[in-house]
Amino acid sequence: MDVGGNGGGLIVNKQRAMIPNKSRGEFVRNQRKDSEGFSESPDLEFEYADTDKWSAELSELYSYTEGPEFLLNRKCFEEEFRTHVSDKKWTELDVAQHRAHAMRLLDGLEVITREKRLKVSRAILYMVQGTFAECSSEAEVQHWMRYNIFLLLDVGTFTALVELLNMEVDNSAACSSAVRKPAISLADSTDLRVLLNIMYLMVVTIQQEDPADSAEWRATRETFKTELGSPLYNNEPISVMLFGMVTKFCSGHAPHFPMKKVLMLLWKSILFTLGGFEQLQNIKVRKREELRLPPLPEDSIRVIRSMRAASPPASASDLIEQQQKRARREHKSLIKQDNLDAFNEKDPYKSDDPREDEDDNDDNDNSMEAEPFPMERDEVMPPPILHPPSERVNFPKGLPWAPKVREKDIEHFLESSRSKFIGYTLGNDTDTVVGLPRPIHESIRTLKQHKYISIAEIQIAKEDEFQKTPLSGGEEDVEMCSTELLYQGILPSLPQYMIALLKILLAAAPTSKAKTDSINILADVLPEEMPTTVLQSMKLGVDVNRHKEIIVKAISAILLLLLKHFKLNHVYQFEYMAQHLVFANCIPLILKFFNQNIISYITAKNSISVLDFPYCVVHELPELTAESLEAGDNNQFCWRNLFSCINLLRILNKLTKWKHSRTMMLVVFKSAPILKRALKVKQAMMQLYVLKLLKVQTKYLGRQWRKSNMKTMSAIYQKVRHRLNDDWAYGNDLDARPWDFQAEECALRANIERFNSRRYDNNQRNPDFLPVDNCLQSVLGQRVDLPEDFQMNYDLWLEREVFSKPISWEELLQ
Repeated sequence: MDVGGNGGGLIVNKQRAMIPNKSRGEFVRNQRKDSEGFSESPDLEFEYADTDKWSAELSELYSYTEGPEFLLNRKCFEEEFRTHVSDKKWTELDVAQHRAHAMRLLDGLEVITREKRLKVSRAILYMVQGTFAECSSEAEVQHWMRYNIFLLLDVGTFTALVELLNMEVDNSAACSSAVRKPAISLADSTDLRVLLNIMYLMVVTIQQEDPADSAEWRATRETFKTELGSPLYNNEPISVMLFGMVTKFCSGHAPHFPMKKVLMLLWKSILFTLGGFEQLQNIKVRKREELRLPPLPEDSIRVIRSMRAASPPASASDLIEQQQKRARREHKSLIKQDNLDAFNEKDPYKSDDPREDEDDNDDNDNSMEAEPFPMERDEVMPPPILHPPSERVNFPKGLPWAPKVREKDIEHFLESSRSKFIGYTLGNDTDTVVGLPRPIHESIRTLKQHKYISIAEIQIAKEDEFQKTPLSGGEEDVEMCSTELLYQGILPSLPQYMIALLKILLAAAPTSKAKTDSINILADVLPEEMPTTVLQSMKLGVDVNRHKEIIVKAISAILLLLLKHFKLNHVYQFEYMAQHLVFANCIPLILKFFNQNIISYITAKNSISVLDFPYCVVHELPELTAESLEAGDNNQFCWRNLFSCINLLRILNKLTKWKHSRTMMLVVFKSAPILKRALKVKQAMMQLYVLKLLKVQTKYLGRQWRKSNMKTMSAIYQKVRHRLNDDWAYGNDLDARPWDFQAEECALRANIERFNSRRYDNNQRNPDFLPVDNCLQSVLGQRVDLPEDFQMNYDLWLEREVFSKPISWEELLQ
C-alpha cells in the first residue's frame, strides 16, 4: 500500500549520480520541494483538550467593545462598598466582613427598581472579576476571583441569578422593543450580559480544580455540579433554560439576546455537569466492566496524542508542475544512460539508510503511474545493501490501533465461505465450521480474536428484548445521571434546539454570505455609535471576526459533547439527536464550513492580546495603531479555530459512521476534494478525522480517484484503525451497493420512536397491555365527570338517544 516504499526509484538514484557537487541533505530538500510543489511546513504544536487555558476562556467571554464596562463595574462596587464599609480595601477585610458584604449585595438583587438592581449586579460582577483594582498581577486577580466566587456561591448568589435571568428572558417589554428597533447594539442587552457574565465566570472558575483547594471548596464544587445538572432551577436543568433562550433568539422573538454568552455558558454547563473527554473515557471503561465486556484495546486519547502528522498531499497545480519537471528529468536521464550503469552497483552519494529514499518517493502522490512495479525491474535494480543492526533507528512497530471486527463481519465471512465451499448457509451461527477448509478455520480464529462488542450493541439488543416482551421483560433500571436528566429535559423540543444551533453556526461560518433573512448574531458586539476612524473600524472588524470564531467554537463543542454523552448513556438517545442534525442539513453545513482556505482560518489572528481580560485591567494599555492590529499576535495558529475544526470533523464522523445513506451524502456533496485540502493542516488529530471520512467513501469514489490519490490511501492505511474484512480500498464490499437509503433512515427512526415512547411517554402506553377491570359493579360504580353543556342538555340527550330509539331487550339480554 505504501507506494514507492521498496527500493526507491531508478530515476532518483540516477539524478543523484548526475549531481555529485550537491550535498545529500540539500538534494533531499530540493527533491521534496520539486515533488510536493511547496516547502515542508512544521507540525502544529497543538494539544487537544476540553478547553483552552483558563485565562483564554475568561478573555473570550468579553468582546473588545465591552472594555469600558470594567471601570463601570468597579465604580458600582466602590459606591456600594463605601456606603457600608470603612475606607479599608476589600483585600484587607477578614472573612466575616467579606461574607456580610456579600449578603448585603445579595439582598440588593431583590429590590424592585431595575436601575438599582443593575447597579448591584455590576458590583457583584466586579467581585467575580477579582476586585482587579486592588491587584498588581494577573495571578493575583485569578486568586481573588476564586475566593470571591466560592464566597458568593456559599451565600446563595447563583440561585438568585438564575431567577433574575428567568425574569429577564420573560421580559416581554424588552423583547418587543428589540423587535421594533432597526439596529440592535450592546445597550439593548445590558442586564442580560451582566447576569450571564457573572454566571459564566462562576461556572468556569468552580469547574477549575486546584490541588491547593480546601476540602470545603471541593465539597462545594461537587454539590454545585450536582445542582447544576439537576432540575432544581425552575424544575429543569439550567442547560434546558439556556437551550430555550437559543430557540427564542432564532425564532426572532428576542433578537437582543447576547447569543455568544448564552452559548458559552451552555457549553461550560454541559462540560461541567456531564464531564469532558477524560471523564467520557472513564465512564466508557466503567460501563464495559458493568456489562462484563472485555476492556478497551487502547486508550484512544493517548494514541491520538502520540501520533505524528503526515506530509500533506500535493494539490492539482502542484501535480501538473511536478509531472512537467519529471518529464524533463526523465529526458536528461535517458541521454546519460550508458554512463550511469556504473553507478547501479553502489551509489557513492547514497546514504547508509535506504529509508530516506523511501521518504523521497513517498512525497509523490502519483508514483504508482510513473514507475514500473518492482518485479518488472529486477534486472536493473541495485543489489540491497546490508546494514549492521546498530546503525538502524528503532521505530515503533506495528500500527497505532488494534484492529476490530464486528459480529456482523464474522457472520458475513462465514456465510460467503459456506456458500462457496459447501453450498448452504446457517444464518447467524458463527461456531459451526464443519466442512470448511483449514485456512478458513484460521481466518475465523483471527477474526474472533479481534472481535469487539460495543456498548451500543448491548443496548440495542436489550431494547429489542423490551419491545418483544413488554410484560415479562420487567422494569428497566434507568440510572438517573446528569446525562439522563438532560436528555429528559430537552427531549420534547430537541429538533428545534438542533435547528437553532445550526442556524447560528451557519450565520457564524466564515464562508456564509450576508443575507437579509439570516439571523443577526452581532447584537452583543456592535457599539451604540459606529466607528468613525480607520483604527476603530479595524478594531471592530477584529472583534466581529473573533466573536464569530468563539460562537463556532462553543457550538461545535456543545454538539460533540452531547453526541458522545448520549451515545454512552443510550445509543438511541444519540441516534435521535444525530438524525435531527442530519435532517437539519448538518452534513452539507460542515462541508460548506471546510470549503474555504482552512490554513488561513487556522492561522487567523483575530485577537488583540493587550485588550484581553485580565491583562487589560492590571497593565497600562499601550497605544493601539493600525500596524499593531494588522500584525496580530505571534502564535503559530489560533487554538480556538483548530479546536473548532477538529470538533466539526468529529461530529461529521459521528453522523456518518456505519450509516451508508449518510456516507453517500458525503459523496453526493463532493466532500473528497474539500477534505483532502484539509489534510494540508499538519496536525495529527485533525488529519486522522479527515482520513476517517475519506476512508468510508473511497469505495464509492472510483478506481481512478484511488489510483491518483495513493499517498492519501497510504496515510489512511497507516493512521486509521483497520476493520478486518473491510474492503474499503477496493470497492468490493456488499454494503457499497446502492440500497434504498430512505428505508434505512425510516427503520432507524421507527426504532428511536419506539424507544422514546416506551421509556419516556407515560401517557401513550399501549392499551392492549393495560390491566382490564372485568367487575360490573366496579365499572358502574366509577365516577365520571360530565361536561357542563352535557348536564344542561341532559333532557334533550335522553329524548334523542334513549326514548326515541326502540330497544330490543331480548336481544340485549341474549
